[in-house]
Amino acid sequence: MQKKRVIAIVGPTAVGKTALSIAVAKRLGGEIINGDSMQVYRKLNIGTAKISNNEMDGVPHHLFDMKDPDESFSVAEFQQLVREKIEEITLRGHLPILVGGTGLYVQSVLFDYQFSSEGKDEKVRKELEETAASGGIMPLYERLMRIDGKAAKAIHPNNERRVIRALEVYITTGKTLTEWQQAQIREPLFNHQIIGLTMERDLLYERINLRVDLMMEQGLLDEVRGLHSSGLRDVQSIQAIGYKELYDYLDGLVTLEQAVEQIKQNSRRYAKRQITWFRNKMDMKWFDLSHDRIEVNEKILTFLAGN
Repeated sequence: MQKKRVIAIVGPTAVGKTALSIAVAKRLGGEIINGDSMQVYRKLNIGTAKISNNEMDGVPHHLFDMKDPDESFSVAEFQQLVREKIEEITLRGHLPILVGGTGLYVQSVLFDYQFSSEGKDEKVRKELEETAASGGIMPLYERLMRIDGKAAKAIHPNNERRVIRALEVYITTGKTLTEWQQAQIREPLFNHQIIGLTMERDLLYERINLRVDLMMEQGLLDEVRGLHSSGLRDVQSIQAIGYKELYDYLDGLVTLEQAVEQIKQNSRRYAKRQITWFRNKMDMKWFDLSHDRIEVNEKILTFLAGN
């Protein structure tokens, strides 16, 4: 049986995945599936750089705005939903295009990545959550660094849920999260091409800084204030970069200037982690968008049309 064709477009934040994905979809008759773990949330628009209706330019987009901000969302759930969408889009005679920067989410869809209940213990998890509530997440993050440095480097220190999950796996099974992931079978389930976008570091960091400034001009603070004033706390969605930092400002812990600078710094660090993850974990065709973006986009389109 012939495998379904899927294209994935990945890369660090602010590199230009959205614009390219629209061009690819228009040229190849595609529909776009969200591959970002935070763009699934309603009301998180500006801070997640969610595509607008105008930017979609008539191209169908899937799995955006499907969760309320107080709901959790797992990679296993994402895997199931995306594979269902790939089936639907293929049956319509269109090309599924998975676009995003959350590496594990993209990998879980394209390969035979299994999720099980192993490594789960409600008692252990509750104890870790209580430790975080009383002493903050950093002691737990530092503990994870000692136990499983590779996993820790792929997790933002503010992402309490993922830090606790990685520790829960180790405490419950005696194996690190990295060891579990390395044991996974990496059989490709689709006839896929993965396009990796990159850029010279200084240029990428400049784009990130400018994007944060633009987000603030577009009303990011008001967006976060609406979530904050609704009483939303201690949930997965507001661990996203741009939200956690402005929560600290609204809680009176930092100045607005400090919060904005922290968003920029955390975004740059996240971009660095994304690039490292993609280079180490997935085999793909890389394209550098540092110069002459139009020419490079055309090369990408030509490459995909010929495969």
